[in-house]
Amino acid sequence: MTKTLRPSGGGGRSFRLGAVLIDLHAHSSQSDGTDTPAALVSAASAAGLDVVALTDHDTTAGWQEAIAAVRPGLRLVPGAELSCGVTDEAGRTISVHLLAYLFDPSSPALGREQARLRSERRARLRMMAERMAADGFPVDPDDVLGRLPEDAPGGRPHLAMALVRAGVVNTVDEAFARFLAAGNDYYLPRTDTPVEAAIEMIAEAGGVTVLAHPFARSRGPVVDVRVIAGLAARGLTGIEVDHPDHDTVTRDDLRRIATDLSLVGTGSSDYHGANKAIRLGQETTAPEMFDRLVEKASGARVVVG
Repeated sequence: MTKTLRPSGGGGRSFRLGAVLIDLHAHSSQSDGTDTPAALVSAASAAGLDVVALTDHDTTAGWQEAIAAVRPGLRLVPGAELSCGVTDEAGRTISVHLLAYLFDPSSPALGREQARLRSERRARLRMMAERMAADGFPVDPDDVLGRLPEDAPGGRPHLAMALVRAGVVNTVDEAFARFLAAGNDYYLPRTDTPVEAAIEMIAEAGGVTVLAHPFARSRGPVVDVRVIAGLAARGLTGIEVDHPDHDTVTRDDLRRIATDLSLVGTGSSDYHGANKAIRLGQETTAPEMFDRLVEKASGARVVVG
């Protein structure tokens, strides 16, 4: 018989004795991953995960397919990754991503904002593809947009995949480095949600929020501890500590920050299927941290297989 361990705080959840693998950041084909939501859930089971979160960019369109695919032995955390901006003390607007979990997807304010973001992402993707096509790249904007699921937001990774298919580059990362990253000729900015407003919307929808890869300096400018402290005061629940883009020193710094600010410290792979050389469960969240997140949420439930 399988033994179980009750986490502190009750709630009726139980964990197997031994390693518990919890990955709270993964993308499906509903945003910029390559696995369908159902295939992502199956891959999580095959990888031996106990818990996986579906966190597509600015959409919950994959939730129902993923929920239907959950089988015994796996728990699914419905979520999303929201595109946000924050102003630092120097007056710079810095792009940040906010992981939102277990919120009510029918929240009117949140629904309106996600619809705006998806529309803007699609328009931006078309404009970038049209610019490249006008300069002679073998890219068809209609084909790029036509490959997206109906409710998928679309984004630069989809244009990068088109460049890979056309043989212009060998990898998605190469496409970003040469053509699509900020500062390159084909990059276009977007208008993101102020992160304070996003934290408030998710809280009102019963959800919890975690600042994704906050010190991933290879991606561009990052926030500092003063900004994180300000967001904690506004209701931020946690920060992503263990992430493929964080080195050991960075993780230690973030762990201290999480402790000092009483924030939940999570770990996640940021899995994108074949688009990135990252495997599910490459980084994981401690069970006690997962418990803290779940206990603070009331908008949606963890789906138990």
